[in-house]
Amino acid sequence: MTAELVRGQNHPVSQSRVEIRVSAGTPVLALASLADEQGRFSGDGILVHPGARSQPGVRSPGELAERHTFAVDLDEVAADVHRLGVLLVLPPGGPVRFGAVPASYVAVADPDGAELAGYTLTGLDAETAVVALELYRRQGAWKVRAVGQGYAEGLGALLADGGLPAPHAAELAAAALRTAARTAEADITLATMPTLVGDLRAPQTPAQAPAPAPEPPDPVVGHPYAGTSGPAPGGDTPASPPTISYAHPRRRRTSTEPPEPAPQAAAPQEPGQAPRPVAGDASGWSMEERLYNQVWGMFEDLARTVAAYRSAVEFADSRMDRELDEALSDPRHRLGGSGNAARDTARARREELVAQAQAVLDRDLAQLIAESQVVEPALPAAYARWDNPVWHGHRTPEESPLALRLGDLHLPERPDLRIPMLTRVPLERGLWIDNGRTGSEAAMTMDTDRLRRAAMDMAVALAVRLLAVHPADRFSVHVIDAAGAGSASLAPLVRAGVLAAPPAAGATGVTQTLARLTRRVDLVQMALRAGAPEDLPPDVDTADQLLIVHDFPHGFDDRAVTQLRYLADEGAAVGVHLLMIADRDEASAYGPLLDPLWRSLMRLSPVPDNHLADPWVHHAWTFEPDLPPQGSRVLDQALDRVVEARRTTRP
Repeated sequence: MTAELVRGQNHPVSQSRVEIRVSAGTPVLALASLADEQGRFSGDGILVHPGARSQPGVRSPGELAERHTFAVDLDEVAADVHRLGVLLVLPPGGPVRFGAVPASYVAVADPDGAELAGYTLTGLDAETAVVALELYRRQGAWKVRAVGQGYAEGLGALLADGGLPAPHAAELAAAALRTAARTAEADITLATMPTLVGDLRAPQTPAQAPAPAPEPPDPVVGHPYAGTSGPAPGGDTPASPPTISYAHPRRRRTSTEPPEPAPQAAAPQEPGQAPRPVAGDASGWSMEERLYNQVWGMFEDLARTVAAYRSAVEFADSRMDRELDEALSDPRHRLGGSGNAARDTARARREELVAQAQAVLDRDLAQLIAESQVVEPALPAAYARWDNPVWHGHRTPEESPLALRLGDLHLPERPDLRIPMLTRVPLERGLWIDNGRTGSEAAMTMDTDRLRRAAMDMAVALAVRLLAVHPADRFSVHVIDAAGAGSASLAPLVRAGVLAAPPAAGATGVTQTLARLTRRVDLVQMALRAGAPEDLPPDVDTADQLLIVHDFPHGFDDRAVTQLRYLADEGAAVGVHLLMIADRDEASAYGPLLDPLWRSLMRLSPVPDNHLADPWVHHAWTFEPDLPPQGSRVLDQALDRVVEARRTTRP
């Protein structure tokens, strides 16, 4: 069982070989520091970073990413090292402070994967570097301590606070960040690819072509969203090699520019009351980003308040059981007839504790419901339900969205409090809509045909949303429907003419579609590795691609399965995303061959299903898809606007 630590709390580490896992809400640089018994740094080998990834007993990850894993062998750590710290650093060009991103989670796990202790870094604000936790020696044994100590001035200040002279600390910090920058630029990720290839179509004047420049002192490092400097008005010269910016397209270009002012919370109506919630009062550089962070905060608040309530009830039950056992084991209660009174007292204490916990839960849930009531109507189309009025006036945007709504999440303590389930865009993982009947009780009550139709309808709704919230020329959709069983659900997409090609049917259609997208992945990968994205053949569509695969594995042979796995593994990094509608049990004929495929996809359900768990308190969240209201024409209207936008943007 995982020990959930709070700041300053420690926990014994019973094994010498462990993993330290980091899950951050944004790409961070994860480092390890080596210090003496007093926590002081000395010498050159005090930092394990991408340029020096190994020291005795510890090996750090070597790239900028949202998830990291350190391999640690405590028996091999040098005898003069008493503290091994895990440091998280925000890269320049990304978020300007930890308070603007979701809370990071750090865990110590055994080699088999079981977590021993975990810590969620809450309460951070202006910090850009933080000591998340540390492993330390105490009387010949190792323990882990949740630290959460942050530094607004960055990694250099953190190292200086550990005893390094300021010039040396600054030099070492710059070297670590510079190495991470080179790693990020050498491995262009999913986030940078759509913007990069999008610039191939944008004309630039000669003055805009990037000139060779020396290595900057403050490296620009990858961020999950990318933007580029656009063409000058009226530019009509042949395209030059695109410039790459790893900053969010809606973020300020320099950290000295202030963010857009956030709305202020209203004053409480009466003394002692909480302020009225305001949409967009979270941190962020734009209203869209603030709303995203606010929704994330609502999810965390609901998770923690329910966890606190369940923990209080569990404690009350445990104490009552203990007191009842003590009453029954005391001969005086059995002989004197006072056992009933002791039992009544124990139950009354239990009810009092539960009532107190329920009152706190009700208070917190009321505040979250009030916040949801003001946030939900303010959400942009990419985040909004299909019944939100924002869709009536929606127009195809000029920029890609920050995130996308997949559905809603809720807990049994308050099923009517729905938190939007948002996923960052571009999609880092493919999606799998499970149309099998073994997923949930709701699926078991539906007949197979209705369940398969519901899964396909959900896939079409997601495809329409993606088309509607992207610029008109920046997203393409392909469909494989080998048996033609999804034609009824696909009718809106086919009728609007927004598909890249007619739905592929039969084994031949499967082969041709997979070959076309596999070729695109290969060519774009080669062009990026060669540093010549402008040399792509003219028939390569540089827009993001979504491949919808219906009724897998019908129509797939071994070669097609291999190509599908290749697209799932390699496609996202170059803008090819996978959306599968399948029953895993039906694909069991392929044996363990497809297990890596299923694990790489995010499973969704077309009916309510509690298969999702959060990484903090491991609640089983019930997921419900977001579908258009019965009889609504919102999908057709959204597709009409996509068609109109494409007509006006094409020459």
